[in-house]
Amino acid sequence: MERKTIYNPDSKESLNDRRVFGGNSDGMINFTRMKYLWALNLWDTMEANTWFPREVQMTADAKDYKFLTPAEKRMYDLVLSQLIFMDSLQTNNLMDNINPYITAPEINACLSRQSYEEANHSKSYAVMVESISDNTDLIYDMWKTDIKLREKNTYIAEVYKNLSGEIDDTKIVLALFANQILEGLYFYAGFAAIYALGKSGKMLGSSQMIRFIQRDEVTHLLLFQNMINSVRKERPELFTEELEIEVRAMFRKAVELEASWGSYITQGQILGFTDAIIKQYIEYLADRRLEAVGYKPEYNVKHPIPWVDGYASFNDQRTNFFEGNVVNYSKGSIDFDDF
Repeated sequence: MERKTIYNPDSKESLNDRRVFGGNSDGMINFTRMKYLWALNLWDTMEANTWFPREVQMTADAKDYKFLTPAEKRMYDLVLSQLIFMDSLQTNNLMDNINPYITAPEINACLSRQSYEEANHSKSYAVMVESISDNTDLIYDMWKTDIKLREKNTYIAEVYKNLSGEIDDTKIVLALFANQILEGLYFYAGFAAIYALGKSGKMLGSSQMIRFIQRDEVTHLLLFQNMINSVRKERPELFTEELEIEVRAMFRKAVELEASWGSYITQGQILGFTDAIIKQYIEYLADRRLEAVGYKPEYNVKHPIPWVDGYASFNDQRTNFFEGNVVNYSKGSIDFDDF
């Protein structure tokens, strides 16, 4: 499969003939004529959610960081380093490996917006690192120097590499699932760890920053879930038993990696977390992600730490992150009395 044609004035493709991939669009982003109305709704939500990292007050975090326990400080640093890697990877992956093969202009627009938001997250991590660290390179280099983190990142990068190169229909579908997993599983142990610090009254600015980031990640997750579900309707022949077996294997490996990572960063020394709780939390998320794209759950477990949902929510309006019902928010201040 070749990359989409950007300048395509001779296209005769009708709106009904438009496809997520494999189409022949003229490439024009016309927000008044869209096949995928969910893409327009997501665009409007992403636009309404616009925020800037410097708006988040980090002064108190700089003080709190000095009084974290060694275990808390280690966890915070590792989480930041991992998140920095993930969003750096995704900023480029979206533009280089995904968007060139998507032939629906409205989805191209959403992917472009997502890529901007991933870069904005990288900026937010820079604000966090600069606020708390005298040696920013130490945290930025941990993804290379920490063996456990490097192993995790290498696996994720290899998945993306294997889904690039010679592209066919099945590879694109698997790439959509890989991105659903990235957006819906690989960030969440780190997010929960930061919320745990906030729950104990520490690093409240960091918790607020992660709220903004996770709100973005919800729309990114919905983007890929909607793409998968749209392709399922357009190309049902691609959703074979063999594909489901491969997708479930991808999910099981992701759960294994993220649960192991959560245990590694907490080391049984963070209040409210045990290895079993972390694993069940990631399994619960995996089940929700599978259900969102038409598959039966893999683990059938309950949510072990529902308080995380409260810390992930803004107090003016709510979103159910795990069911995927996104609403608009104002980006006004957050009342930390909720902690």
